[in-house]
Amino acid sequence: MQGDRYSRMIAWLKVTLPLLALGILSTLFLISRAVDPPSTIPFADTEVQERLTNQQVTGPYYSATTMDGDEIAFIAETVTTPDDQPGMNIAENVDVTIDTPSGRQVNVTALKADVSIAADQTDLTGDVVVVMSGGYVLRSDLLHLKMSRVEMTSPDHVTATTPVGDLEAGAMHLFTPEGATGSQILFTGGVKLLYQPKASKE
Repeated sequence: MQGDRYSRMIAWLKVTLPLLALGILSTLFLISRAVDPPSTIPFADTEVQERLTNQQVTGPYYSATTMDGDEIAFIAETVTTPDDQPGMNIAENVDVTIDTPSGRQVNVTALKADVSIAADQTDLTGDVVVVMSGGYVLRSDLLHLKMSRVEMTSPDHVTATTPVGDLEAGAMHLFTPEGATGSQILFTGGVKLLYQPKASKE
């Protein structure tokens, strides 16, 4: 009985889905006839030429799960692949979210990112902000990010707001040690911490 019901449902979907697709296509054709063609091109001539020269994707979304079970989502406003740089992608207004199996979350935003899939390297620049669970907020001008695992490095000056105070350092490295279940943050290069003890509750 259940098998017959499943077979009838499959047969019904084979008929209705193509009809539904035809209906949607016919609706699109009717709408396109009613719209003035010049008004449907929202790009200037220079922008059209740039899109033809460089492969560009608007609003891309990329997600993956690492070997350790971390979920990484990459969102950008635009991604361009220049013809003279094969394998390199340039993203604008980037937002990267990392969710770990333990429930912790890391969110990274930047104005620009140079992404190399082959090298597993993403270089984020321009107002880079890292917000982490636990009350950590890091800021830097340059951040190297891996997409295959939770690892990020700031080779230059970095500032941070932490639960114990404000911090400055010459470099920062966030990584997961081999065999460990959580990530660690290592600050190096003249670390300065302005300790701000929490007020005791009376």
